[in-house]
Amino acid sequence: MADKAGAVILPHFRSLTAVDHKGGDSFDPVTAADREAEMAIRQALAEAYPTHGIIGEEFGNSDTDAKHCWIIDPIDGTRAFILGQPLWGTLIGLTEGGVPLLGLMDQPYTKERFWSGERDSFFRHGGEEQIMRTRPCQSLGEAVVASTTPDMFEGRDSEPYEHLSRAARLRRFGGDCYNYCLLALGHIDLVVETGLKPFDILPLIPIIERAGGVVSTWEGGDPHEGGRILAAGDPRLHAVALEILSR
Repeated sequence: MADKAGAVILPHFRSLTAVDHKGGDSFDPVTAADREAEMAIRQALAEAYPTHGIIGEEFGNSDTDAKHCWIIDPIDGTRAFILGQPLWGTLIGLTEGGVPLLGLMDQPYTKERFWSGERDSFFRHGGEEQIMRTRPCQSLGEAVVASTTPDMFEGRDSEPYEHLSRAARLRRFGGDCYNYCLLALGHIDLVVETGLKPFDILPLIPIIERAGGVVSTWEGGDPHEGGRILAAGDPRLHAVALEILSR
């Protein structure tokens, strides 16, 4: 499915002729590449798993009460995509009984793929494949914190985020789904975000957890529905960050 999506996305990358706005107060872009990629995945699913449910960003949900449900974000990071930046990816996840079972992030331009198996998480690039492991980092003062944009943190979210990120060794913005995969690969220690939808995070949860990381809401709850998300490579660092964010 990722191969099919990538085949229709790449001709549009750095060759876009139109970007649509989904509506709302803030700019919410969508492109032909988003729509065509999700349709390619849905067509593949209809052929292979016609009884499975689907939760998709561009074409809505169907049969979400099914035992197995696929989660699709055809281009996570559409803003980066329309700017010609390669910090975007196709997210595909599978839940069983509502629990994340498998997840994948594919970046067809850089030819990188991150995915989870039943016990481990994997990374492939240039024909080489490796098992991913998060890195140990117990101290916030030694941590690298990543978030997609500072615009996420407004109102009540601003103060705890600033408290956390300013105490870290380094904070960086931009990245979308890439940040979570780099956390699983051992290059980032914390990803802190708000306003996520289920399709933004569900496919990434098994990738992070099976690499040794932890994903929760800011309150320490179930991250499956999105919202305010905290991902950590080291469970000890997760506990430290959670104490700050949940105040």
